Amino acid sequence: MKGMKPAAKSSGSGAAAAAAAVGAAAVATTPAAATKSRKDCPPDVEELGRATWTFLHSLAATYPDVASPAEQKQMSSFLSIFSNVYPCWHCAADFRDWVSKPENKPQLNGKDAFGNWLCIAHNEVNTKLGKPEFDCKTWKNRWVDGWPDGRCD
Repeated sequence: MKGMKPAAKSSGSGAAAAAAAVGAAAVATTPAAATKSRKDCPPDVEELGRATWTFLHSLAATYPDVASPAEQKQMSSFLSIFSNVYPCWHCAADFRDWVSKPENKPQLNGKDAFGNWLCIAHNEVNTKLGKPEFDCKTWKNRWVDGWPDGRCD
């Protein structure tokens, strides 16, 4: 995938590497190519990230209210495998580093805990990228129930 391979051993942060990859992709885009749809092109790191977060939050939204030990083990295994095969290698390494800290251990006992943990993980990435944080108290409105104003009906 375009822009997914890391530059040769960079000492910069994951956010800096992501910005460099996005910048390089922008420079490589010709004016004629910019007018064409990207739907038939390999995803860049930003498109991959958006799709991945949608997928992960959707997993949390459909996770059991109370997960059995077997379900918790399956999700733990999935997150471990995911962080080792994710095609943005510096993103995957950042995620593995964050999850390896005891205070960031995945919370998998049920939907509420998992959804909140995932929101915190997503906000960690948002902070690194200079994006606004999401209010984790409202994650279920965004990913499970829809907003009270009915815009998702």
